[in-house]
Amino acid sequence: MRIATWNVNSITARLPRLLAWLESSGTDVLCVQETKCTEEQFPSEQLKELGYESAVHATGRWNGVALLSRVGLEDVVKGLPGGPEYEGVREPRAVSALCGPVRLWSVYVPNGREVGHDHFAYKLRWFDALGAAVREDVAGERPFAVLGDFNVAPTDDDVWDRSLFDGATHVTPEERAALAALLAEGLTDVVPRPLKYDRPFTYWDYRELGFPKNRGMRIDLVYGNGPFATAVKDSYVDREARKGKGASDHAPVVVDLDL
Repeated sequence: MRIATWNVNSITARLPRLLAWLESSGTDVLCVQETKCTEEQFPSEQLKELGYESAVHATGRWNGVALLSRVGLEDVVKGLPGGPEYEGVREPRAVSALCGPVRLWSVYVPNGREVGHDHFAYKLRWFDALGAAVREDVAGERPFAVLGDFNVAPTDDDVWDRSLFDGATHVTPEERAALAALLAEGLTDVVPRPLKYDRPFTYWDYRELGFPKNRGMRIDLVYGNGPFATAVKDSYVDREARKGKGASDHAPVVVDLDL
């Protein structure tokens, strides 16, 4: 079974590339982030033609998450149970479902904007709610994973130049502690470093030749419980999907399981 996560940075803008990637990659379930559309605008019919059911939680031009599955889609939960609001709005940043033999969450963790900003505090509260929401599934016997754009680089080796991030989000002790607390619920990073190449970043800024110069970050992660981690046979970042005109600024992260 092949499972992947991909922040597409607008599913409308990325649709031709997404459809081509799904056809060529053999992916059974894709967790999508940053759809940037309403649920009515989501291209469910085009995806259905490729054999994928869609579970979508999206409200407009910002945020938005989805699960695309060709192995079944049941018991869908839209939104983060107990999740915090930001400026009176509960943003569409999480969706979960049973996809064949596994239960998956597609998550888009708040960016945080700046250290000390209200959005930074919101990000930390969101992590707390995520840990509480997944606790029961993590402890179960069914393979379970949380996949998505976590907007945190777990270690200094997960950014291209740590010195350039002093005082910035994504690398602070508070964010990394929140990520560690999530792992402590019983999850494992199933995309270990190093992979088959050095510094397997998943995000590169569009500006200043970020991708050609490999000035990236590893912020798209796959965290699985024990039964999920045991089943993992391979994992990789599909850098090819980041190349060329019209690419997202993130690359898909792919995990193969023997279930």
